[in-house]
Amino acid sequence: MLLLLTLVGSALAQRSFSIDYENNQFLRDGKPFRYISGSVHYFRTHPDQWETRIQSIRAAGLNAIETYIPWNFHETYQGKYDFTGIRNFTRFFDLAAKYDLAVIVRPGPYICAEWENGGLPYWLLNYPGVKLRSSESK
Repeated sequence: MLLLLTLVGSALAQRSFSIDYENNQFLRDGKPFRYISGSVHYFRTHPDQWETRIQSIRAAGLNAIETYIPWNFHETYQGKYDFTGIRNFTRFFDLAAKYDLAVIVRPGPYICAEWENGGLPYWLLNYPGVKLRSSESK
């Protein structure tokens, strides 16, 4: 599964993230960094609760937060995107940055996450021959 570290907010320009292959470690702002992460899925939590959840993650000593981005949550109908309200993940990321949390983004297209259709939009079935999931080798 694709894992993508995203540092968000205005601090991005002042921060650095790299991999020290020689010493087998991540470097954040030039210093060794280990992820201590927890999952909070913005799409399962009311936006009014995002900040308190993120504060709790930070208070527990974690330095990163992980979330999926379900395709079918943002493109319910083909070509119609929604990034407002509970779907505004950039606001969620900005709140994480406010508490100095790295964000590990796990985008689709398929996320599983015990989420309807694994995050794949149902409108994909409108295309002949498209199989959303299959064990066939083709």
